[in-house]
Amino acid sequence: MKILVLNAGSSSHKSCLYEINSLHNIILPLKPLWEGMIDWTVDSNHGLLEVQANGKKNTFELPMDNVETGIKTMLDTMIKGENKVIEKLIDINVVGHRVVHGGKKYYQATFITEEVKATIKELIPLAPNHNPVHLKGINSIEAINKDIRQIAVFDTAFHCTIPDYAKIYPIPYQYYKEGIQRYGFHGISHQYVSQRMAEIIDKPLNSLKIITCHLGNGCSITAIKDGKSINTSMGFTPLEGLMMGSRSGSIDPAILTYFMREYDYDRDEIDQILNKKSGLLGISGISADLRTVLTAMENGDKQAKLAVDIYIHRIQEVIGSFLPSLGGLDALVFTAGIGENSAFIREKVCQKFNFLGVKLDKEKNRQFCIDKNIATDDSSVKILVIHTQEDWAIAKQCYNLIS
Repeated sequence: MKILVLNAGSSSHKSCLYEINSLHNIILPLKPLWEGMIDWTVDSNHGLLEVQANGKKNTFELPMDNVETGIKTMLDTMIKGENKVIEKLIDINVVGHRVVHGGKKYYQATFITEEVKATIKELIPLAPNHNPVHLKGINSIEAINKDIRQIAVFDTAFHCTIPDYAKIYPIPYQYYKEGIQRYGFHGISHQYVSQRMAEIIDKPLNSLKIITCHLGNGCSITAIKDGKSINTSMGFTPLEGLMMGSRSGSIDPAILTYFMREYDYDRDEIDQILNKKSGLLGISGISADLRTVLTAMENGDKQAKLAVDIYIHRIQEVIGSFLPSLGGLDALVFTAGIGENSAFIREKVCQKFNFLGVKLDKEKNRQFCIDKNIATDDSSVKILVIHTQEDWAIAKQCYNLIS
């Protein structure tokens, strides 16, 4: 079965083509036949597409003004050129999409129908950086052939186990009954890395107290106990919680009414400020990309340093707030683009938790450390860097649903 995964993030489009004949006795992820990745933030003038297949890697520049055209260009590399792996796109049996927000309606992988598309569209105000690009991905596949089956795998599903006291906001209860609650996001990633972590340290997942840090352009932290999500930093929308690339994360809600009263901002202007103009970009004034901000900091830029300091402080703050509900900590996991690649951020985050017995081995941290424990031998807490495999997790769910 050929399964294409489209994983649209707030600043990137990742895609993989898998061929799965059986999941029996498969523990580690299969290697994709083909991989494509579009980064929309690496350059202000164009998107960057990287494609890898047949042992060859190619790079293309894409215009910034049309996401659907970019997706089509990416998919076309599967059927022509050095990265060709299939004869025609309709040879794909199913396409699985990571969908950020499923609301209260969807808690499991679901075949995409017009009703599902309508729900994804209705939820755009709750995931404005994500749900629109999910729809563009779905529409791109429909434009190729409407008969190709498509499946939505929801990022909110893993967090359905969060208890009411952590899920319900302290506002009038009627709003909870109308769907306003903590949903949580990056669930596919948090679930995968927690399972992979248990395999690496060779302990049962249901015996562990874990905090997973998904740090990319979007950031979230999840407390996992007995294999289940019991709290997470993102909430009703992906805006709550940590400082992110261009998102503010949690702020005093009265700031919004102050914006309306003092600046006469309407809801669209406020939405733009909080989702597109805040976070690392808003504080540094330079970029939403941490790599660029860190370079500026190293060159003496004070606002860039402030942005990084706030970013680290917010991560530490959330980790600390989750400890009481876990009742201890067995493992701290870093994943996603920043979590996997920034030794500096990992070191700074861990520094404040020495009182817990968290001891980072700085030498291991600086080396290639994917899917490894980078804690010292006498650390009370395991510290792992795990390459998140959302695409593989989505592919497995698609295979199981069809099978």
